[in-house]
Amino acid sequence: MSEVFKIILLSVGSIITIFILTKLMGYRQMSQMSMFDYIIGITIGSIAAEMATSLEDSFIQPLVAMGIYALFAICLSFISLKFIKARRIIEGTPLILLNKGEIYRENLKKSKIDVSEFLMQCRINGYFDVSKLETAILEENGKISFLPKSTDRPILPSDVQLNPAQDYMVANVVLDGKVMKKNLQHSGKDEKWLMQQLKGQGADKIEDVLLATCDQSNKVTVFMKNHEENMKDVWI
Repeated sequence: MSEVFKIILLSVGSIITIFILTKLMGYRQMSQMSMFDYIIGITIGSIAAEMATSLEDSFIQPLVAMGIYALFAICLSFISLKFIKARRIIEGTPLILLNKGEIYRENLKKSKIDVSEFLMQCRINGYFDVSKLETAILEENGKISFLPKSTDRPILPSDVQLNPAQDYMVANVVLDGKVMKKNLQHSGKDEKWLMQQLKGQGADKIEDVLLATCDQSNKVTVFMKNHEENMKDVWI
């Protein structure tokens, strides 16, 4: 029983350690992983898993090792930020896969992407006809950026001399039946005003509201809790 309790403590400790190290290394570790980020992330995860089951060995050694890997990642990030040449070595450089109607086969081979996979990525991003693309670039994080031809891109308001009003973020004032008081205060309103807005849209109790948002013009949008299941099949 004591061994089980020790495993629980070590597991919780390793999770907390990974959380702290990820915070120190930055959110980039999750969203834009370079090759080194990927390697370090896997290694830290492996060490943490071993730390969670180190019943006989000391947990200090894996903890120190995780700290060293995290410190190495932070140093690499700092070097990449300060020195452009080092950044190109550490993170790599973008590769042009397609430009002005020409697919660069050598760059596809260099990036380990075949034509079928490239076409699949085009379709995923909404381009079923490659001839409508002006440029496709493989970024350092492994994602492909697409630039459509000017004749095949959506019309922008500036193209027809329109000047639409700027959209802004909406504030969540009710979330899962609970009033988000700070967001409500930031909107310059109180709970009495909120209840009036909710009742005007058929919500008598806060508990019945799944989500309510408030925009810059103080328009409240309400989504009620729906306990029914939608059992219809969706054909794709």
